[in-house]
Amino acid sequence: MRAMSTPVPIRSRSAALALAGGALASLWVVQPVAAHGIAPVDPPTALTLALDWSFEPLVLVPLLLIALGWIWLIRRVDAAHPLTPVPRLRAASFILGLFAIAVALQSGISRYDTSLFSIHMVQHLLLTLLAPPLLALGAPITLLLRASTPAVRHRWILPVLHSRVVRVAAHPVVGWLAFAGVMWGTHFSALFNASLDNVAIHDFEHVLYLTAGLLFWWPVIGVDPSPYRMSHPVRVLYVFLQMPQNSFLAVAILGAPAPLYAHYVTLIRAWGPNPLVDQQLAAGIMWLAGDLAFLAAILALVAGWARHDERTTVAQERRADAELAAIREREGRLAERLAAERAEGGRG
Repeated sequence: MRAMSTPVPIRSRSAALALAGGALASLWVVQPVAAHGIAPVDPPTALTLALDWSFEPLVLVPLLLIALGWIWLIRRVDAAHPLTPVPRLRAASFILGLFAIAVALQSGISRYDTSLFSIHMVQHLLLTLLAPPLLALGAPITLLLRASTPAVRHRWILPVLHSRVVRVAAHPVVGWLAFAGVMWGTHFSALFNASLDNVAIHDFEHVLYLTAGLLFWWPVIGVDPSPYRMSHPVRVLYVFLQMPQNSFLAVAILGAPAPLYAHYVTLIRAWGPNPLVDQQLAAGIMWLAGDLAFLAAILALVAGWARHDERTTVAQERRADAELAAIREREGRLAERLAAERAEGGRG
């Protein structure tokens, strides 16, 4: 006699389905964490950092669309204004800024950013000290204004540029404080460690660094229209004051007696320096590379200041020469008139 199979109650089957669904959901939620829990098998090399790209569509597609839109705007302006085309240095600078973002987020750097703090630091410096000034050098606001029609310019673009939000965000003090605040706030808060264990938080941190970098460097570059225009001496001081902030932050990380982030301590990897040595290396990179970047910016600003003064001097000399020529011309006409009057008086 065959044993009859006992049917599973509906309530039990529902509970089993709920458990299975909960397990799948937990796997989906934990996936970002697990993805950062084990380091790559092989240690990073110069070749893998340069060539091991991940090609994440959420990053590369927007960058590609922005690059294509940039090229289209340049061609539009060049066709409409053949006598005053877009300077090629500006065009190339913006593309290089996009490429710097791609290198930071898609090259081999992104593969090891959660395995080594030192590589993570390189990524952040690319997003704060290289990509933003290159993007600002491209003068995208100027290009957009030149490429748009008068109707679009006056109805959409100018109201946004003159809005209170933009005026506040464009203030140099806001940019300076945002840059320093983001650097200190992320490195000495729970956000940094959380970003190492969660992809969404990590992406948010990248946006934070890039935004702070743009707010800081935009008034320094000063090629786009802005409600606040800093003079060259003020720009030099503005950047110079940011340099010790970077150095103090690097020294604070360098002098920490223990690793600051639990993620790097618990990470499973059989290669590379221990977490404390890696942290000290990251601090050294921040200190050296950061100060060199600020020094290079200061030297560039001083050179631009000198060129500006030279152009101003030349313009003043030309105006003085023109005024002197005008005075001499008036004197000549006056002398001719007096001579004519004397001649008429002699005949009389």
